[in-house]
Amino acid sequence: MPVSVSIVEDNDQLRATLARVINRAEGFRCASQHASAEEALKELPQIAPDVVLMDINLPGMNGVECVRQLKPLLPKTQIVMLTVYEDTENIFNALAAGATGYLLKRTSKDELLAAIREVQAGGSPMTAHIARKVVQSFQRPAPAAQPTENLSEREREVLELLSQGFLYKEIADKLGVGYETVHTYIRRIYEKLQVRTRTEAVARFLKK
Repeated sequence: MPVSVSIVEDNDQLRATLARVINRAEGFRCASQHASAEEALKELPQIAPDVVLMDINLPGMNGVECVRQLKPLLPKTQIVMLTVYEDTENIFNALAAGATGYLLKRTSKDELLAAIREVQAGGSPMTAHIARKVVQSFQRPAPAAQPTENLSEREREVLELLSQGFLYKEIADKLGVGYETVHTYIRRIYEKLQVRTRTEAVARFLKK
């Protein structure tokens, strides 16, 4: 059976191009196309494709948040980010939310098809440049004097929610506190862990 692929991309021309590439390749089938995260969340659970190609910068809800909400609904579907963003924070947030692969939109047609095959076979496709960034994010030395045990119970709750891909406003809603209070907790977490970004804090939490 061909690998069924759904595309979540707001650029009409790119979405159509990706669909043509997939439909013309032997062993692949474009199952559906979606112009927004909201549309994808509504329709994809019924389609249940093998693989989803997901953009990050979507109108309304972004692609990372879409992945976080979509993955529990489609646990067997593999999600590959296909985006222009190659900064470490976007990469890490997407993977933490449930994406299995991360590719740049400049990836060639052959590389894209190979990546879909790879993720369907159990792999985690990334360009060499992206993979290097992920590895480097885990190789930064952690200061021994500031372990996560120094965090208060509430700070650990905030950090755990960050590691699950929740946005600041969602954390505030979940904990029943104000948006600025969440910012205060996060600032304290950064100070105690001696990190400067969300990605570094989450990486430290996951390695504890």
